[in-house]
Amino acid sequence: MHTGLKIAAVAAAAAATFGTAYGVGSGVAPVITENARERQPAHETHDTGRAETETAAETVPGGLQVSDRGYTLDLERDRLPGPAGELRFTIRTGGRPLTSYETEHGKELHLIVASRDLTAYRHLHPVRAADGTWSTPVSLPKAGDYRVFADFTPRGATEGLTLGAGLGVAGTYAPAPLPEHSTTARVAGGYEVRVDGTLAAGAARELTLTVTKNGRPVTDLDPYLGAYGHLVALRAGDLAYLHVHPHDGGPGPEVSFTATAPSAGTYRLFLDFKHDGEVRTAAFTVHAA
Repeated sequence: MHTGLKIAAVAAAAAATFGTAYGVGSGVAPVITENARERQPAHETHDTGRAETETAAETVPGGLQVSDRGYTLDLERDRLPGPAGELRFTIRTGGRPLTSYETEHGKELHLIVASRDLTAYRHLHPVRAADGTWSTPVSLPKAGDYRVFADFTPRGATEGLTLGAGLGVAGTYAPAPLPEHSTTARVAGGYEVRVDGTLAAGAARELTLTVTKNGRPVTDLDPYLGAYGHLVALRAGDLAYLHVHPHDGGPGPEVSFTATAPSAGTYRLFLDFKHDGEVRTAAFTVHAA
């Protein structure tokens, strides 16, 4: 996964049918290609430096794009018949499956699956076959509209990509309201995680997450993919994506990150941490000023 902030700032809304059978017709974010981006000029101005800055600001980063920089996320099926099944996909470049990746945090590719209402989240590590096809079993908690994010770096590339695609799960779909803002999250097994610090639009801020169990600090977190914690954030509304890794530090109870929100708004944070041999996830709803 990528060190530093990776946020997609594409507005994409999925139409959902409340309380009815979900099977076909869910929304999918538009494909934005490199060529389309290049055709977007900077605002006309006599200040060259300002024009260059505004052009960079308008560049759409990865996360909600199915294609970027010549690479495409190709799901074998964008509908599952039920919450449990298998995801199969390839990353294509030039029409051919990509078969050569850099290894980051012990894996060639990290897969995130999240529901559009941001109440369901899975961090998966699929297996790649020799022909470039990735596969992984997936067990989701309910039917509905999901987003799949593939986080990877092609072999020899100087930076990674995050591509995204829509996924529908058949069944009765009843979206849940976004959980209320909270700086603490309770996790099964007696764990509680507290987040200190705030997100700010366009400014780097430090977030410190403190893990306790039954009221006592956890000072023996297990390494998980080369770190003591992994943080993913999704912006409510369009599921703009960021993934950061922690600062160097000991095995708890604190795990710190630096993150920059692309805009003011509400975000859902998901912290993966490992203790007593089991990976656990704490989820928070926070606001960026």
